[in-house]
Amino acid sequence: MNTSLYPLMSLRDIVVFPHMVAPLVVGRSKSIHALEDAMEKRTEIFLVAQQDSRIDDPEESEIYRVGTLAVVMQLLRLPDGTIKALVEGKRRAEVVSFLPHEQFMQAEVRIRENSDENTSESVVFVRQLLEKFQEFAGLNRKIPREVLKSIKTIEDNGKLVDVVSAHLPLQSGEKQTILEIDSLPQRIEKLLEYINRELELAELEKDINARVKKRMTKTQRNYFLGEKVKEIQTEIGQNEDGLDEIGELEESIKKKKLPALARDLAAKELKKLRNMPPMSAETTVVRNYIDCILALPWKKKSRGHLDINKAEKILNEDHYGLEKPKERILEYLAVQAQVKKLHGPILCLVGPPGVGKTSISRSVARAMGRKFVRLSLGGVRDEAEIRGHRRTYVGAMPGKIIQSMQRAGVANPVFCLDEVDKMSTDFRGDPSSALLEVLDPEQNNTFNDHYLDLDYDLSEVFFITTANNLEGIPLPLQDRMEIIRLNGYTEDEKKNIAEGYLIPKQLKANGFKPEDIKMTDGGVLEIIRRYTREAGVRSFERTIASICRKVARDRLKRKTPDKKYKITAQSVLKYLGTPTYRYGLAEERDKVGLTTGLAWTSVGGELLQIEAALMPGTGKMIVTGKLGDVMQESAQAALTYVRSRAMLLGMDPDFYQKVDIHVHVPEGAIPKDGPSAGITIATTLVSAILKLPVRHELAMTGEITLRGRVLPIGGLTEKLLAAKRGNIREVIIPKENERNLADVPLKIRKSLVIHCMENVDEVLEKALVVKEGETLFKDASLSTVYGDFTVSSHNTPH
Repeated sequence: MNTSLYPLMSLRDIVVFPHMVAPLVVGRSKSIHALEDAMEKRTEIFLVAQQDSRIDDPEESEIYRVGTLAVVMQLLRLPDGTIKALVEGKRRAEVVSFLPHEQFMQAEVRIRENSDENTSESVVFVRQLLEKFQEFAGLNRKIPREVLKSIKTIEDNGKLVDVVSAHLPLQSGEKQTILEIDSLPQRIEKLLEYINRELELAELEKDINARVKKRMTKTQRNYFLGEKVKEIQTEIGQNEDGLDEIGELEESIKKKKLPALARDLAAKELKKLRNMPPMSAETTVVRNYIDCILALPWKKKSRGHLDINKAEKILNEDHYGLEKPKERILEYLAVQAQVKKLHGPILCLVGPPGVGKTSISRSVARAMGRKFVRLSLGGVRDEAEIRGHRRTYVGAMPGKIIQSMQRAGVANPVFCLDEVDKMSTDFRGDPSSALLEVLDPEQNNTFNDHYLDLDYDLSEVFFITTANNLEGIPLPLQDRMEIIRLNGYTEDEKKNIAEGYLIPKQLKANGFKPEDIKMTDGGVLEIIRRYTREAGVRSFERTIASICRKVARDRLKRKTPDKKYKITAQSVLKYLGTPTYRYGLAEERDKVGLTTGLAWTSVGGELLQIEAALMPGTGKMIVTGKLGDVMQESAQAALTYVRSRAMLLGMDPDFYQKVDIHVHVPEGAIPKDGPSAGITIATTLVSAILKLPVRHELAMTGEITLRGRVLPIGGLTEKLLAAKRGNIREVIIPKENERNLADVPLKIRKSLVIHCMENVDEVLEKALVVKEGETLFKDASLSTVYGDFTVSSHNTPH
């Protein structure tokens, strides 16, 4: 057995056959030294494949025993230190033994000859091999035509097998198998087996490509183009992350805590998305829908805290007064501490602008340790804005409720529905009706948005709605909420709010230190009384900000950046100019035919002057001042009462036939309505007819009946606040409103003399000023008063 010693180079993922020229890029140091040694000694090199291509430095046991002796035709050193070698295989050989060497591997090898059996079977095998290879070359465009021509001229069967094996796209293990077989017929038979398999695969691939091409539509072509664009973008670095969006969504669905129904629907939509071409319009719709499901906080909640004392402290820090809403919120927290599962309350804060309805909602969230989200409903007139659009519409999106929950990020936020009384209705639906489900504790655990089309649980949301008046809220919606009225602030409350909140806030906003500007009590009261007239404090805050700006300008003008300022009642006039209002609307003296009434408006209580004048005429009654139907009817009822009391009041029974009566309510541009001015109109009429003055320091409110009863009214607290602001000393209210005085601040009750009366006769005696020694009502029998109006068949009432 002839053996020779040769340098050995292991190959990764390539098998070199005899008669094969192959370029090799070599980077391992042992391989480089082996090539250099073979080139220097002009000897052959033994090329053998390693069993595992991942190993950088293979051991002897990790290398195949059969390889190819090759000649190094060319060596080229590259700048990165690697070597490009061109080698040509010469003969098959087998390792006999490995010999140690410091720089490279070397082995003692012996030549392995082909055992060529010239039988008729061999001839048939060779012929089949040529035919099959030509057939395969026709299907595989990668095999050059020159190779086919050269193969036809090869007479040595062993060389033919080596050349064909080298050009087939076989795995390295399969090529190694062919290289190790000595029997030429067996080698050809094995090679034919591989060629037949490759032919079947090539035919199948060709058939599949033909069918796919036949079925390919425009959308599918766009898909392939889109995929190519993606690959191009990845190559040029525009999409370096290369993340699979579908995989991301699938992972997100697995991680997200979803209800079973939502999870199944999301998985179903994801499956649909996976089979859609990315350029399709429907793809965006499905993707957005899945994103909507994943963005919702289904089970994530704020942990919050249930420290009642701390919550009370936070509420008091942020707002002065507002005892009722604070009390209700603390009650809810107390119950929540005892009950694990509690439906979120639904409060409706009703009050004039600027009293802190929206801001207290934010404080509630802070006190409870929850997220806060606000949704303004002012001007909303489309039901779809609340419940969303169905996905069949282009540009469909979820409603405002679901969008707000996505922003909140938790399933139990404090949710403020602002200006709930400002919604309107048109042909697109009624948004207030859509809110019925949202604000119903028995239904909102299965709120169904049109876009989402899944039941979403809103039962743990703390809903707070705000409104200026209840008239704009439908009764079914009112029925679902707990109404809490917020009254306007008194002078003392406004002063405390200014000192504790507004002045420090505006000093900081305008760049002043706390000690730079000091506002005296007189200065604050001057602003409240003569420059603002409101139930809240918005205009008050703007006026304070105006003073701060004027002081800042004065500082810069005088170039005295450290000057301190003291704002007194006199300096307020200097900075703000002529007062906007006259403090104390009460008349300075008693007047005939002029009575002060009390009215309620959406911005708080107001004083209402009602005057009457008599003129010779034919008994007509004129009512002016832009009055509503109810107020005009009150005027008619008041006149009827006066006529029924004519004899008792010392009037001619037919006085009304000789005069025209004109009743006017000033500020005629402002609409006025309601029944509570009834006793005020009656007092004005009696004063004008009898020419008796009305007490100027007294105001009144109450509905009148034809029999002279005084019926209860609403908005008592606001009206009494207006009386206090207007420097009124005494107020007449209906007897039935006496129970509502408990809701009026104690300071207001103490500053006013409040008379509770049941009939108008008492009101007239208290309001009209009669001469000393005289009485308002004269002695007249009822038969005299009513006799002319009694039907003869009936008894005269006594």
